[in-house]
Amino acid sequence: MLTDTPGLHHVTGIVGDAQEAIDFYAGVLGLRLVTQTVNYEDILQHHLYFGDAAGTPGTVLTQFPDPHADPGRRGKPQVASVSFVVPDDALEFWQTRLEDHDITVEGPSERFDERVLQFEDPVGTALEFVAGPISDPDSDLDTGIEPWTAGPVPEASAVRGLHGVSLLSVNPYSTASTLETLGFDHEAEYENRIRYRASGARGSDSRATAIDILDREAPFGREGPGTLHHVAVRVDSEDDLYEWHDLFDDRDYDVSRVKDRHFFHSLYVREPGGVLFELATETDGVAASGETGGTGQSLYLPDRFEADRDLIESQLPELTARDGADLDR
Repeated sequence: MLTDTPGLHHVTGIVGDAQEAIDFYAGVLGLRLVTQTVNYEDILQHHLYFGDAAGTPGTVLTQFPDPHADPGRRGKPQVASVSFVVPDDALEFWQTRLEDHDITVEGPSERFDERVLQFEDPVGTALEFVAGPISDPDSDLDTGIEPWTAGPVPEASAVRGLHGVSLLSVNPYSTASTLETLGFDHEAEYENRIRYRASGARGSDSRATAIDILDREAPFGREGPGTLHHVAVRVDSEDDLYEWHDLFDDRDYDVSRVKDRHFFHSLYVREPGGVLFELATETDGVAASGETGGTGQSLYLPDRFEADRDLIESQLPELTARDGADLDR
């Protein structure tokens, strides 16, 4: 018996330069560079994981750096933006910090019962900070996540994980049906947004539970730096993935085989509205086992790629940590 997802696992985007991504997500936003590995579909490109101390599901944004790709274009069918939770009184801090780094900020504005800052990363990826009473156990923003405190952002203002994503679909009704199949419930509407909330959240764990469908006109998008590639939701086990595979296959969805992503297992499904979802198994975090060194300071390779380490490292750019220390590759 399949269970409803408790929320988002991670979100993955595409950027141009790996160093620029580290400087922004770790150096400006204060997320932890949890691990640096390679794109398992293209081992001569980095795959960077940012999140809390352990890379806990529900906190992680990953990036595929592709320095040779043409710029992407935001549009249908895509994940249009990703939002992060920050404390209720932190928006003034973040507005000042972002503007001090020459980042244009829109807001704060009100949406549903939340206050929101909107901005972009250096290649145009749409990002948001959503503020609310995170210490209130009855709040949808009480993520239960301890912030990363060894970075450049004070603990009182630090990011508390993902809040959710907004989707641009070529068929919002089909996308809504897919969300309901995964265990999201229709919650509210605001202007051109239809909010769905993961119904499988357990107890006080309400991290990363919101998905908004944007019901508005938009051009067709083009994959590339500045766009978000997919959104992943959490499932309990690898066995569940095989059940989900059969369910989607029976409904004639475009669904992948179950894949070993080393830190978790997953499958991908392209729903009829065109948005790419990943279903990924629940873990304690991509750095919790210690296999990555827990620092993101070295290039981690699964055993199956170790024989090619010299080739891989010769083709990847040297990276420098936020504080200027060379990453030990």
